[in-house]
Amino acid sequence: MRILAYGLTMALTVTGFSGSAQAETKDIVDTAVSANSFGTLVTAVKAAGLVETLKGDGPFTVFAPTDEAFAKLPKGTVETLLKPENKELLTSILTYHVVAGEVKAADVVKLTGAATVNGQHVDVSTADGVMIDGANVVMTDILCSNGVIHVIDAVILPEDKSIVGVAQEAEVFKTLIAAASAAGLAGVLDQEGPFTVFAPTDEAFAKLPEGTVENLLKPENKNQLAAILKYHVVAGKVYAADALKAKHAKTLEGNAVTISINEGAAQVNNANLIKTDIDASNGVIHVIDSVLLPPTKQKSHSKSVSQKSCQSATHVTTSTPQWHSRQANTRSRRLMRRSY
Repeated sequence: MRILAYGLTMALTVTGFSGSAQAETKDIVDTAVSANSFGTLVTAVKAAGLVETLKGDGPFTVFAPTDEAFAKLPKGTVETLLKPENKELLTSILTYHVVAGEVKAADVVKLTGAATVNGQHVDVSTADGVMIDGANVVMTDILCSNGVIHVIDAVILPEDKSIVGVAQEAEVFKTLIAAASAAGLAGVLDQEGPFTVFAPTDEAFAKLPEGTVENLLKPENKNQLAAILKYHVVAGKVYAADALKAKHAKTLEGNAVTISINEGAAQVNNANLIKTDIDASNGVIHVIDSVLLPPTKQKSHSKSVSQKSCQSATHVTTSTPQWHSRQANTRSRRLMRRSY
């Protein structure tokens, strides 16, 4: 197996460093320096101004790419990232490798995802060894005075596309994107945010009565269309576990949606959540199988356009905000673009 052991604190050898017990008296930065296998990582941490942070009390869990991992990046990438003008981007990438708290291998393998200091989530897979996003975990439980290091064989990248960009790349939200453009909201969802979007697929829009979409896209119905779309957007970044805990979320339209578990399936109003926690640079997307409609003056309760024959929703498991199990899209990439 790619990971050397599960549930055990291991004394493993990295060039110039032997055993987790020896490292425990050193902080994360000093441990990495002593290992002689993380020269590029240490240089990047210094360039990003993160040394003092990672020498602080913590605790932190660091998924540390080796020098060989950085060498896999396209030629010139590291040199470009180390330039002062790219400090913000470099910081974003490095903090995507760090999670608040000390989580050892025995706990990591119980997870399907984790919230990073960057703000986005990494996926954890144990189907074939342990993988963080698309990177193999090749060494675990290097204990430090302020946390723990797990070694990975590739650099992992946060999502750099906006909500609109991620939706366009997915190629299953064409109607939603067209509607957002017609309502003048596409530019808003390209802005900093953050936003949480409950995104109906093209199939979800196809469930609407014939001619409904075409009618809404007419210029004279722009305000009505905008209201419907805003009912799918919540200010702030809210992941599925936290949404289920909150149970209600006020939308940009003004009314609230209800998030619940119904017969084991996660729902927003009556729409099934079929994918959750899809990161974007300015928020998060949860995919739903029906279009939500804001309540009318005559009817105060929330509703959605749905059918009983809809697909079963994914189950969303709640736990702590920092580390939780979640049913999410699996990003099987190292330095590849997200695929759906």
